Amino acid sequence: MLNLQTLVLNADFRPLSMFPLSSWHWKDAISALFLDRVSLVAEYDQVVHSPRLSMRVPSVVALKHYQKLDGYPAFTRYNIYCRDSWTCQFCARLFRPEFLTFDHVVPRSRGGRTTWENVVAACGPCNLRKANKTPEEASMPLLRMPKRPTRRELAFINAPHLHEEVHHTWTDFVYWDSVLEE
Repeated sequence: MLNLQTLVLNADFRPLSMFPLSSWHWKDAISALFLDRVSLVAEYDQVVHSPRLSMRVPSVVALKHYQKLDGYPAFTRYNIYCRDSWTCQFCARLFRPEFLTFDHVVPRSRGGRTTWENVVAACGPCNLRKANKTPEEASMPLLRMPKRPTRRELAFINAPHLHEEVHHTWTDFVYWDSVLEE
């Protein structure tokens, strides 16, 4: 039937995360509405029916209780790319996630560990060029030294080249930090 997603905002009306954009399947959003866990902010034009009720599908909901973005995110490939803003840390070019890989600053063969502080996003050509060398040995300086980000830092990374077309009801919430027209 409907394959719609509902944008989920924190209680401060900011998305819980930007990449991936915080969303639920519309059925989960309706359940949360009935359980009084979220407030309805905006709706799609589509209507769903139950035997006793008809309602428009929620397009945006806000949590009733603020979710703290404390602590640290999981160490995943996607989160590495997000931390590095989908930018190769050697050539400074932006890439979609499927065109990135990750590179060990200190190669594993030299005792480098797979940690936040030793792994960076890299494009395939730069990763091959650097090979089994340190950035200094390969004459490939890093844009910035890698560090472990907080959940809050990752939640609000901006990568405008990755913005997808979103429903008009999402625009005010997804692009809340965009430059306004003059």
